Amino acid sequence: MLNVVHVTHEAVQKIGGIGAVLEGLITCPEYAEAVHRTILLCPLFSRDGDVDSRLGPEGEVLYSSLDGRTNHALGDLFRFVQQKYHVELVYGRRMMRDPLTGTIERPEVVLIDVSRAAPEHVNGLKFKLYERFGIVSTRYEGSWEYEQWVRLAEPGLAAIRAILGSGVGHPGCIIVAHEFMGLPTALAAKLHPEWNMRTVYHAHEVPTVRKIVEEHAGHDTMFYRVLDRGMAEGKHLPDIFGDYSGYFRHALAEASRHLDVTLAVSELVAKELRFLSPAMADSNIRVAYNGIPAYENAGEEAAESKARLQEYAETLLGERPDYVFTHVTRMTPSKGLWRDLAVMKYIEDDFRRNELTAVLFVLSTEIGGPRRGEDVRHMERWWDWPVAHREAMPDLTGGEALYYSGVQSFNARSRNCKVVFINQFGFDRASCGERMPREMRFWDIRKGSDVEFGQSIYEPFGIAQIEALSFGSLCVMSSACGCAGFVCQVAGRGGTPNVIAGDYAAYRPYPDTIERYLKITREEREAFEEETASRIAAEVLRRLPRSKLEKAAYVRRGYELADQMSWSAVAEKFILPAFREISAGSAGQAAGAA
Repeated sequence: MLNVVHVTHEAVQKIGGIGAVLEGLITCPEYAEAVHRTILLCPLFSRDGDVDSRLGPEGEVLYSSLDGRTNHALGDLFRFVQQKYHVELVYGRRMMRDPLTGTIERPEVVLIDVSRAAPEHVNGLKFKLYERFGIVSTRYEGSWEYEQWVRLAEPGLAAIRAILGSGVGHPGCIIVAHEFMGLPTALAAKLHPEWNMRTVYHAHEVPTVRKIVEEHAGHDTMFYRVLDRGMAEGKHLPDIFGDYSGYFRHALAEASRHLDVTLAVSELVAKELRFLSPAMADSNIRVAYNGIPAYENAGEEAAESKARLQEYAETLLGERPDYVFTHVTRMTPSKGLWRDLAVMKYIEDDFRRNELTAVLFVLSTEIGGPRRGEDVRHMERWWDWPVAHREAMPDLTGGEALYYSGVQSFNARSRNCKVVFINQFGFDRASCGERMPREMRFWDIRKGSDVEFGQSIYEPFGIAQIEALSFGSLCVMSSACGCAGFVCQVAGRGGTPNVIAGDYAAYRPYPDTIERYLKITREEREAFEEETASRIAAEVLRRLPRSKLEKAAYVRRGYELADQMSWSAVAEKFILPAFREISAGSAGQAAGAA
């Protein structure tokens, strides 16, 4: 049986993609059967709140030096860690529940307050990181984001050893560094081979690539052509885009080559990692896709959820739409939200001719937590939120206002298709106001969707794009989404009617050179996006189910796909074999995969 430590910023709360990964993986039966103990390790981000709130709803705090709850069998060992490293420590269990199956797991959690960490230990580790791995921490000390994760490493590992044991014959563990945040801890573990800790970099993205794609006017239209051309010419990222060693996330990602194995969430991420440098090209990188929910016999639930969404749309807009489209995502430039509006423009033209109607619910926000219920009800009453918005808190932030201007422009010109922008976490009456049906729950926006959009400019995997597969949704993504590769692997070369992947990186200007691609302008890219949006809209219109029988076929195919892409399948085929191999000391023999 394995002991696995996940180092992540989402140890207590599910904020984004990594939280969804942890929830799906840890609650799947294959993982639960193979892993004896799961521990989540994270800095304590805030001292606010009382002891019983520190590990989230239904969490159980067993030890907290902050709150005087110290009567625990491990108390003496924890106090030694606190005194040596000048930190505070919270230990207990959190509750994880699979939202569809209801399966519950309660992994252990260690939170460490590193705000007053002893500088001698932190500086000592920084010197070792430079001496062994070439990481120049002095370049990044102005970043608390970097600093806190370095400070976590040594007290975190000491706490893990206290929990699991550190004597002769102790069982050891696997340290899984989720993104750059966990890498200082994993690298610190590599400094002590006698501790019997194996190390994994779970690469949910390549931060350098995200930065380049988001900041360049050509976005993915530029980058993936440059990537292919550069690799064909034997070049690496610094040869084309310059030196990124001053960017701490890049430095940490490149140092991941020193760990036992890197699990990349898609072929794209594996390719991007190898593009970082010649040393990374030779490192032990394997593809381990993310999983998605697989829910059998979902047709009836899909119909019920769609009816609730239609009822909500009718309450807001005065008309019951024939189709419900959705996009559930974080609000960042990488999500390419403007591309949905471009596709919807062509769908509007067709629907107007054929007397069909649709609503696109966009559930996305830029803030870090839910707006207060009383604020939502105030906005709902006084300015018709979420149909209308105002550019001030508690409503629109700067980024939300920018997106909403596009929504306003679309709605002003359209008659048969409307966009409703819901800038709020959650999807129920308590979160979104009195006009939402009382029975509405978050998963209704997944289950009841006819089309789920996700046309990102940078998307290492994209769980959200295909979460609705089991419910017969037509999933529309971009070629930049790593999950498109998983779909192709499962569905075969012929693909599946349930998924449309628009190739926004298919642009071919003349000459076909790296230098020409680097010169792609915003206007050039937008013109090609418009062409691509037209083709995607045509495919959506061709594939939209027009009858209950056609919808049932989408539900059946969707489940068959999702079942092969489920967390159970992913754990069994990709993640657990890698864990077992490095535990047995055979990571190097597996380096050729992917």
